[in-house]
Amino acid sequence: MRRALLIGVAVLLVVGAGGYAMRGTIAIALMKIAAARAITADAVETFPDGLTVVLCGAGSPLADPQRSGPCVAVVAGKRLYEVDAGDGAGRNLTRLGLPPGRVSALFLTHFHSDHIDGLGELTVLRWAGGSHHDPLPIVGPTGVEQVVDGFNAAYALDTGYRIAHHGPAVVPPEGHGGVARPFDLPAPGDGAVVWSAEGLTVTAFAVKHDPVTPAVGYKFEYGGRVVVISGDTAKSENLQRFATNADLLVHEGLSRELVGVMHAAAEAAGRTNVAKILSDIPGYHTDPVEVAEIAAAAKVRHLLFYHVIPPLLVPGSEAAFLHGVDAIYKGGVTLGRDGTQIELPRDSTTVAVTQRAF
Repeated sequence: MRRALLIGVAVLLVVGAGGYAMRGTIAIALMKIAAARAITADAVETFPDGLTVVLCGAGSPLADPQRSGPCVAVVAGKRLYEVDAGDGAGRNLTRLGLPPGRVSALFLTHFHSDHIDGLGELTVLRWAGGSHHDPLPIVGPTGVEQVVDGFNAAYALDTGYRIAHHGPAVVPPEGHGGVARPFDLPAPGDGAVVWSAEGLTVTAFAVKHDPVTPAVGYKFEYGGRVVVISGDTAKSENLQRFATNADLLVHEGLSRELVGVMHAAAEAAGRTNVAKILSDIPGYHTDPVEVAEIAAAAKVRHLLFYHVIPPLLVPGSEAAFLHGVDAIYKGGVTLGRDGTQIELPRDSTTVAVTQRAF
């Protein structure tokens, strides 16, 4: 028995040593498989007809390994749209099998840096990945022109390099960058239809993010299903009005209790500048319990938290973030992270939640 065991161990060692020596060859073989899958990946084609929401960024400016800068992908039928372009938005789309070349339009909720700092990369990935002859439509309230013009100017040299290197057939010169599609901030109670195509209607409405103005949320309607995305906002009656009877409310959330812990730590460390910022931000965001109050009053079918503040890095912090929510809102609740996906098939009441690994 002992002899057989020793022989078995020796065989495993020989096989292991051979595998180690061949690791480069094995890696190339595996990469061929992975590359073929990555290049042909297109999750859009796998979704049911209806609305599908995928968080390509569930976080805030504060670093969280599970939550990148704010980015919400919305698929209506077979058309891919995006709300906000936080850091890593374009790369996360690719990792999730949502080709940036398929993005039909980008909607900006406001112009805070964490909602636009991935915009330049997104436009390049869309342009090169789709060989587009038209710039990316970037829809936003008045001021979006300045943002788009700035990114186009910043990427002008890069654009020239890529055309010279790859040729105009691959990267058509007229398709680079973005083109602004501005609209006036609607008055409270009013909405502005900012997109209407192929059965999809997108309506913008004002939210409360003072002193940041303009700031809006968006309502997506397609196939008898409704998704409302808050953008950054304090508790907003106007948002509640537009979210009434929505299938899915995608709402930002800031835990005042957890941010208070960070504030106390900053003060104790003598970091007065950080402490001041942490004392300021709760005033223009919404506590999870307040979000639950909105969801309950609006009678939404499902609630998805994104733009999660602060980072939830220690065991139990997700439970602390959601504390008190289930006592107020009795519908389905999902605390989002990058890759959270919710499918709303057309003309139904189904809400299918999955967490995609990537």
